[in-house]
Parts: sequence; C-alpha cells; structure tokens
Amino acid sequence: MFREITLGQYYPADSPIHRLDPRVKLFGTFVYILSLFLFRDVVGFAVVTVFLVCVIRSSKVPFSYMVKGLKAILVLMVVTALFNLFLTPGDRVLFSYGILKITLEGVKNAGFMLVRLIYLIVGTSVMTLTTTPNQLTDGLEKALMPLSKVKVPVHSIAMIMSIALRFIPILIEETDIIMKAQTARGADFENGNLVKRTKAMVPLLVPLFVSAFRRADDLAMAMEARCYMGGAGRTKMKPLRYRKEDFKGYLVLAVYFGGIVLWRVFGG
Repeated sequence: MFREITLGQYYPADSPIHRLDPRVKLFGTFVYILSLFLFRDVVGFAVVTVFLVCVIRSSKVPFSYMVKGLKAILVLMVVTALFNLFLTPGDRVLFSYGILKITLEGVKNAGFMLVRLIYLIVGTSVMTLTTTPNQLTDGLEKALMPLSKVKVPVHSIAMIMSIALRFIPILIEETDIIMKAQTARGADFENGNLVKRTKAMVPLLVPLFVSAFRRADDLAMAMEARCYMGGAGRTKMKPLRYRKEDFKGYLVLAVYFGGIVLWRVFGG
C-alpha cells in the first residue's frame, strides 16, 4: 500500500509542464484548487476535467502513475462520501432507516465531494511529479519573498517544506522494509478485526519513528557542520528567471480562471 503513494516523488520527462517555472506551477495549483470549490454543477466539473486532462497529457506523465496515489487514500474517500451521504439534510428522502437517512441533496454532495477529492489529489500530483524538490523550494521562496518585508521567515518555511517532501519517499521505503521484516517474523498486518490490526501496527510504528528521528538528527548535525545559517546573503546556483513559455502559462491560467469566475457569476 505504501508503495502506491506518489506524493513527493518526481517523474523525469521532457514536457512543457516540466520546463515551466516552479512559480507558475505553484500559482497554477492554487488556481486549480480554488476552481474545484467554485462549482456545484456538472458543467463546471466538465470544464475542470477538460483542463486537468490537457495538463496531464502535456506533462507526459502516465495517467496510471498519477491515479496510483489514490489507492493510499481510498479509506478517506469512502469515509468522506459516507459522511456527506448520511449527514446532509434535504427535502427529498430516498432512504430512511432509524437515524440513517439518505436524501437527494446528500447523494449530490457525496458525489461532488468525492470527485473534488480525487481531482484534488491528481491535480496536486501533477505539480510534485513534474517539479524537483529543489525547484519547489526555490519557487516557493521566490513567490513568498514579499512576506520577508514583514519579518516572515520565508526561507525557513520553504526549507521545511522541501525537507518534508524529500522525506516522504524515504519514509515510504523505510516503512515497506520494516513491514517485510516484521512479516518475516510472523507479524500479520492484513487479517483480524480493527483492534487486532491496530495493535499489529505497533511493531511497525515504533521502529519507523525511531528511524525518522535518527534521520532528522543526522540532517541537523550535517547542516550545523556545514555552518548553515539560513537564507540571508545566500546566492542561487540556478536562479529562477521567467521565459516566454512561463508568461504563456500565466495567460492560460488567467483565461481558465476568468472563464470559471464568469460562469460562476452569470451561468452557475
């Protein structure tokens, strides 16, 4: 299961999306997430679907590789859909049994929320799969640089996010190794009721946390040994510069978001 998590992993390819400035992709991801919550009808989600399909095809990342990350949040999607299905009030009751009640509004909300969650994971995966952690760090730091005028530690925030993204695939691999080692010793992570399976996770979580803290301590010592003092006065080996393709990307995002706002105001 942990092998299915694609968040924080980079998929190398030569595509227009890979060559975009990371600031464009960060802004595009923000616009895309915002657009997901501006619609409540089928037409709106059709527009988002067309946009997402075009971006995925342009990225040259296999669609099967992107949706692979959905398996890791399958439980979350089911729980979210059930909560919206049974807890949404409405006038048209489709099913009722005791305190459980399904309404037409609940079915619509559950469907829309499930689609939003799927699109959210797939859309944000495009950014992480087409952008290296170093590019994400530089792009985020550059985009948030105006906040440094009001004493916001922009470089520290960007560094924390970069380290977190780097640790995700490392911890996933470490978890897989520990699970195989514990399974060889007789541990069972798949069978039994919820309480038994929860107890079975203890031999997995304890060594995983120990390994994570050890890696964090080694990283802190390595940064101190190299006299790391933050971002003040540091220069970039590869400074970010906008190119013609980046301005085209901003134009596409402006047209997309402008169309969404107009549909929301006049058509939705």
